[in-house]
Amino acid sequence: MAKAREVYICSSCGAQALQWRGQCPACQEWNTLELALAAAKTQHKATPAGLASTRPVVLSSVSEEGHRPFGTGMQALDRVLGKGLVPGAAILVGGEPGIGKSTLLLQVAGLVAKGGRRVLYASGEESLPQIRGRGQRLDMLHDNLLAMATTQVEDVLQVLNNEPPALLVLDSVQTLTSLEAEGLPGNVSQVKAVATSLLEACRRTGTTLVLVGHVTKEGNLAGPRLLEHMVDTVISLEGDRRQMFRLLRVFKNRFGPNEELLVFQMAQQGMHIIDDPSTFFLGARDASLSGTAVVMAVDGHRPLAVEVQALVTRSYLAIPRRTALGFDVNRLHLLLAVLEKRLKLNFGQVDIYAKVGGGMRLLEPGLDVALVAAVLSSFYDVPLPERAVLWGEVDLNGQIRPVAAQEARLMQAQRLGYKPILHPDVDKGGISTVAALQTRLFRH
Repeated sequence: MAKAREVYICSSCGAQALQWRGQCPACQEWNTLELALAAAKTQHKATPAGLASTRPVVLSSVSEEGHRPFGTGMQALDRVLGKGLVPGAAILVGGEPGIGKSTLLLQVAGLVAKGGRRVLYASGEESLPQIRGRGQRLDMLHDNLLAMATTQVEDVLQVLNNEPPALLVLDSVQTLTSLEAEGLPGNVSQVKAVATSLLEACRRTGTTLVLVGHVTKEGNLAGPRLLEHMVDTVISLEGDRRQMFRLLRVFKNRFGPNEELLVFQMAQQGMHIIDDPSTFFLGARDASLSGTAVVMAVDGHRPLAVEVQALVTRSYLAIPRRTALGFDVNRLHLLLAVLEKRLKLNFGQVDIYAKVGGGMRLLEPGLDVALVAAVLSSFYDVPLPERAVLWGEVDLNGQIRPVAAQEARLMQAQRLGYKPILHPDVDKGGISTVAALQTRLFRH
C-alpha cells in the first residue's frame, strides 16, 4: 500500500494545497481548506461488468437495444426533454427551495410507476412518512414506486446493483455522502464522489438518473460546475413562490433542443401543465388604463403575450427614483435616456416605476418597444389601443431593430387577434424609430 499524504482541499472550488492556509490560493475564499488524505499512487479500477469495452468499435455496429426512451406520463414534458427519459441518461434539476422540484419529480415517478416500470425515489432531505404523505396527496402511490430515506450513497448503489429500477430520483445530491470522499455533505469532494458513483452505476444498469441540485443565492446551481458537464440534461424550475405558476427551462439537452420552456400551474394535486400559455400571463388585464402595454415575447421557442406596466409620477426627491421589476434596471435607464434625447422629453422631475406583469422575468431585447410604449402612455396619461401588441429592440439612436423569431411572433399575434401590431419590420408595415412609435400611438 502506498503511504497516504496529507492535503488540504478547498470546499468552495476544490483546489488542493500541501499546507493549511487561512485563504484559498485559487478562489481567495477564507477558512475553506479542509484536511484530507490522498494516496500517493492511484489504483485504477477494473471496468465494471456491462460497461462498454475500452477498445474502439465500429460506430455503426453499436446496438441501441435497451436504450430506447420511455415517457414520463406528461406528453409536454417528453417534448421538452426531446425523447422522454433515456435509459442510462442523467438529468440535473435545479431550483430555489420550495419552488416545487420534489413535487414535480414525485409526480413523474408516480406516473412512470403506473406505466409499469419500477421507480426508486431516494431522499436525503425527507423521511419516508413525509414522502408517503406527499405521494398520497398527489395520488401517486403505486406498488412499482419504491422509496428510501438515506444520506449514504452506498445504500442507493446497493439497490442499483441488486434490483436496478428503470428510474432513480435522488433528492438531493448535496445531502448524500460517500465513503470514498472526505468532508461534510455538499462540499466539492462529496458531490463529485456521489455523482460519479451514481452515474457509473446507472450507465451500467441502464437506469435513468434524475439528480436534484441546490442553487446559490444568485440562482446558479450549487457545487462544482463539473456536475453540469457530467449530466446529459440540465433543467431549472423557476418562478415566484407567491405566484401559482412555475417555469421549467432546459439549459442543456443532449437529446433535444435547448432553451425550451414549459409552464406549470401549482394546485393542491400537484403541478398541472398549461397547454397554451400564450395569454396566461396577461391575467385580468384592464386595457382602459394608461401605462400598460402588451409585448409578444419569446422565451425559449414559444411566443408569449406578456403585460408590461409603467408608472410615471411627479417626484419630490432630489434624485428621481427608477425601479424595475422583472428585467434589468439598466435597460430602463438606457431607454429613458434615448427618449429624452430623441423625443426631447424631460424625465428629470418624475419617478418612474416599471415591471413585467404576472411575475415573469424577461431578458430578451424584444421587450424594449413595449417598455417605451408603457412609459409614454403613463407620461401622457393616455391608454394604448385595447388590442395593441408590440415588440422590438431600441438602439441608442432611437432606431427600432428586428429581433429573433419575427415570423413566429407575428403569426402568434395574428392568431390571437391583436391589432394594431407594432413591430420593427418596415416592409410589412412596421415601425422604424421611437418617434414613429410615438406618432402611431399618440397621434394627437
